[in-house]
Amino acid sequence: MVDTIGALNKPLAGKRALIAGGEGEIGSVISAGIAADGADVAVAGLEKDKCQAVADRLATDGNRTAGYGFDITDPSSVDGLVDEIVQDWGGIDILVNCVGILKVNMAENFDAAEWRTVVDINLTGAFLLTQAVGKAMIKTGEGGRIVHMTSVRGSIGLAIGGFSAYGASKAGVHLLIKQLASEWGKHQISINGVGSGFVRTALSEAALQNPDFANMVAARTPLGRVAEIQEVANTAIYLAGARSSFITGQILYVDGGLSASQ
Repeated sequence: MVDTIGALNKPLAGKRALIAGGEGEIGSVISAGIAADGADVAVAGLEKDKCQAVADRLATDGNRTAGYGFDITDPSSVDGLVDEIVQDWGGIDILVNCVGILKVNMAENFDAAEWRTVVDINLTGAFLLTQAVGKAMIKTGEGGRIVHMTSVRGSIGLAIGGFSAYGASKAGVHLLIKQLASEWGKHQISINGVGSGFVRTALSEAALQNPDFANMVAARTPLGRVAEIQEVANTAIYLAGARSSFITGQILYVDGGLSASQ
């Protein structure tokens, strides 16, 4: 007899998820949500100890969790991570990529080395990780779901400046999502992105303490406020599960209407 109630309560039971950057402020909330939905969760990032600490908090009697260390800019490290998870768990059904870096400077002053760092992590790293996981998914023939955390800055500019490297890298991720969704649809692999606007995090909290800045953000956003982390995480979790089964190649904006009104 099929346990329909259990399936509803744990819609990701039996799925194996890799959350890259899952130890971060947004990534850890996504990791927790995917674990709560019943999936096995591998938390991976630069510092294995931090990843393992998050994984330990997510472990239950019904799922497996583990922490892994890797460098998204190093092809051998990325391949080693995917190979290790596949060896440990037999495959990967879900990838959520939360790894990213923001360096802000006016375009005329942006340092070339810092530009390369942003592009290497945000765009090249996203490709390397997606490629490695995609190859593993293709090999098993079971399909899969890939979600990249991205930004409205990948589609719209900002007059106050400073986002040339970040925006360009995220625009590249947007096209990467569309291209790989087109190529890998025949393998039943869906690839989507979550394009957030301004999110209330520990990093942004200091800026939001400035009334002029907070009022500017609210005025530019139709819903009149910034996103909470859980709102962004909810969208990633939705795209990682079966409820979004016919969505691929899309950037789902979680920006309070910002991108619609520009």
